[in-house]
Amino acid sequence: MATRKLTPALLRKIVLEEKNKMLREAAAVGSDPVASGKAHAEDLTVPEVDADGYADTLAHEIDHMKALKIHEQRLTAKLREIQEAKKRLRERVSKKLG
Repeated sequence: MATRKLTPALLRKIVLEEKNKMLREAAAVGSDPVASGKAHAEDLTVPEVDADGYADTLAHEIDHMKALKIHEQRLTAKLREIQEAKKRLRERVSKKLG
């Protein structure tokens, strides 16, 4: 599958396609309760959740990001060592060949 750059124009096109698809599905099923104003308030509300439950999750994700950054630095250093070794070997082989 070829990847394409997600531009604002492409994103707008995708959103409009999804909107039209949803409107067609709603028309096929019947009337849309939100569009007609007949939606019940309890259907539209989101249950409240205490913020302290999310604080631990957020702290955990930040710690994980820090650990990944340290791991990335180690891997980058190792990659640099490998590239330098390849360069030395390449030079050694080219000296022996010619």
